[in-house]
Amino acid sequence: MLRVDIRDSADALSLKLEGRFTGNDAENTRTLMARCHDGITLVVDLTEVTFIDLMGEEVLSFFGRFGAEFVAQTSYTVDICERLHLRLAPDQASDGNTPGASRTNAGRRRAHARQSDNGNA
Repeated sequence: MLRVDIRDSADALSLKLEGRFTGNDAENTRTLMARCHDGITLVVDLTEVTFIDLMGEEVLSFFGRFGAEFVAQTSYTVDICERLHLRLAPDQASDGNTPGASRTNAGRRRAHARQSDNGNA
């Protein structure tokens, strides 16, 4: 089951998804967003999403190709965003549980691993 909360402002459209982003629900969300006018920033909040199937991933990628920004605060949704190369919203707080912090820490771990491999630990 999917719940979609849409908030519209003068310069942005916010889409909060809750539950399972799958199949027909995902496709219906794509159809709904295709009716939105150009030039508006789309922010898709995935914080409360519990599962995304292949169709859901395709729809998220579709949103990403049109410049959507994504809010992902769980390891599952961060992983989806990273795997699909989706742009994370820049205004997410850095409390250590957010994608920005996760991505920064992951970058540090990779850099440390490269140093260890080169004998520079």
